[in-house]
Formats: sequence, structure tokens, C-alpha cells
Amino acid sequence: MKKRIIQERYLMNRKDLDKTILMPSIAGEIKKEKRKEKKLIIKIVIALFILGSSLSLFLFYGPISGFRNFWITSAMTSMSHQYLATWFYNDDVINEVLSNNHIIEVDENSNPDLIDFKDYDTDAKIYQNEFEKQILIKDPGNDLYKVIEVSGSGYQGYLVAIYDPSRVFIATTAFLGKRGEAITTVAKREKAVIAINAGGFYDPDRNSNGALPHGTVIQKGKVVSDYEDARMGGGFVGFTYDDKLVLGKMSADEALAMGIRDAIEFGPFLIVNGKSSFVKGNGGWGIAPRTAIGQREDGIVLFLVINGRLATSIGADMGDLTEIMENYGAVNAANMDGGSSSALVINNEIINTPVAGGENGLRDIPTFWIVK
Repeated sequence: MKKRIIQERYLMNRKDLDKTILMPSIAGEIKKEKRKEKKLIIKIVIALFILGSSLSLFLFYGPISGFRNFWITSAMTSMSHQYLATWFYNDDVINEVLSNNHIIEVDENSNPDLIDFKDYDTDAKIYQNEFEKQILIKDPGNDLYKVIEVSGSGYQGYLVAIYDPSRVFIATTAFLGKRGEAITTVAKREKAVIAINAGGFYDPDRNSNGALPHGTVIQKGKVVSDYEDARMGGGFVGFTYDDKLVLGKMSADEALAMGIRDAIEFGPFLIVNGKSSFVKGNGGWGIAPRTAIGQREDGIVLFLVINGRLATSIGADMGDLTEIMENYGAVNAANMDGGSSSALVINNEIINTPVAGGENGLRDIPTFWIVK
């Protein structure tokens, strides 16, 4: 009996001894594996950093100019983010890129007599092309507007055909000179069926509060905003009392004298009197979310909003906007403020994907085109 107890104690002590011998060995192996994993992770991070740096250097300074053109033109026309270009490039490079990407507008004001309002018998109409068919065949039960999805190389967006131009007006923030408002707020207050952003705004402190509209704003035949320091390129884009869209380089007095009831100052002009602007490269405005307005010869108004800065839609340039407006028969068309300002609201619902980062992706802005 004693002998068996002694043997059992011996075996137990032996097992404990084996554990004591094995545990440091196992712990050492585990530490080695962890060190190897850490070294591997560090190597992967270093490799990714080198790869990312090399790719960035290739994109920014390599022989292919596409990305460089996109980067510089997008930054230099953002007004508040030009540093994104000047950080990486000197003035000579920036000026060279801008000279290879620009738009030359038609050197004339639009002629209102070219607009001839028509009522179509859609059952009997022979359509010139698929675009005209999309415009003229109305949605059942909706004689006011129609939403058409548009897409192209790298962009997706919405074209809204408005059949009654007498319902199109300019709306403004209720706090002009102090701060802007979100498009949803203004659309709800104005009881607007449709709303898009209109002109740009002066942003000297980069606070993006949308207080000061660019240039002159005319509403119901009166100048409601005219900030001398907030002028930029472009011209008047507005509707006359007989509901014709007019584009023109003129003074506020001249605009009022020719009967403009609602207008903002912005641009560039894309089409004037059926003649398209000359667009070299991307037009100098980069690729971004876009908004534009136009009118067909038959009086139908076109609102265009393009999504941008998304994986599914990078954005559009001036050439894209011009082509879309040409396709859908605009006789006059102009670019509106784009980028983070681009927004489309219909019946109090946001239709596009705004990217400003505020509530619902919206930013506060000063002026809006609305359909009452």
C-alpha cells in the first residue's frame, strides 16, 4: 500500500516537474510568434505607406495629366479650398493647367424672341429623338413637372422638366446678409413643389454660412441683394415677366429695364441662343456635383442636378452639363453653384445625394430656384 502511494506521489511530482519545464518553453514560443506577427504588421504598414506615397506621387506629379487637371481645377474653383492646389503645385503649374481647361462663352445676350411657348398633343407628336420623347411624354396625372434620371461617364443625376415657366421664381434665405438656410427649410416655407440651389455666395472667412450671395439678386422685380465685394465671373440668369429665361452680361438697371422679374448672377453660360460655349478640357471648373438651369425653345424649363464626390458618381464638368442641356433641347442654359451646394428637393423630399456634411448632407446657402 505504501509503495503504491509513493509511486503515485512520484508520478504527480513528475507531471508538475514536466509542466514547470514545458511552460517557459511554450511561453517563449508564443512570445516569438507575437514578435513575428508584430514585425509582419509593421512590414505591411510600411509597404502600404510606400505604395500609397508612390501612388500619390505618381498621381500628383506623374506623366498622366488627368488627375492633376481634375485636382487643380476642382480646387481652384471651389473658392474656399484653393489651398488644396497651392499646397502641391506652384503658380506656373496651376496657371498652365487652368489655361488648358477653360470655357469660352458665347459673346452675346440671349434673345427672348427665340422662346415660343407651345402646347403639345403628345398622342400625335412625332419626336425628334429619345430625349425629346422623355421630355414631352408627361407622367400620368402630373402636368407640372417630370423627373428624368440622367447618367454618363462617371456621373449620375436628375433632370426636371417644368412645363409651366410662370411658376419658377427665386427664393432667398430669410436672413440675407447674416446667414443662409438649408434648401429644405426654404422649400417648406415657400410651399415649393420643387427647389434647387441657385447662385454662389461670398465666403471670405470660410465659415460657409451662406450669408452673402454673389453679385445681384432680383426678386419680384426688385433688387434684394447687391454686394459689391461679392462679385465674380458670370452674368444675369433670370426670368422675364413673360416667363422667358434670359442670360446676359449687363448691369442691374439694364436687367430691370428689360423686364427681368427674378434673377441671380452666376455662370458660366453653357448655351446662349442655341449656341454652345466652347469647352476645353473640363472647362476649368473641375469635376464635382453640379447644378444647372435652362429653357427649351418651347418654354419648358430644365433643372439639372448631378451627384458628385460619391463612389457611384464622381461628378460632372462643364462639358457634361452642356451636352446634357443640348440633348434635351435647351436654347439657353447656365451653370449654377455646384459642389457642396448642389441639391434637389421635390415635395419636401431630398432627391439627390448632397455632400456638404451638414444635416441630410445639406449646407446653408442664400439663393434658390423654386417652383411654386
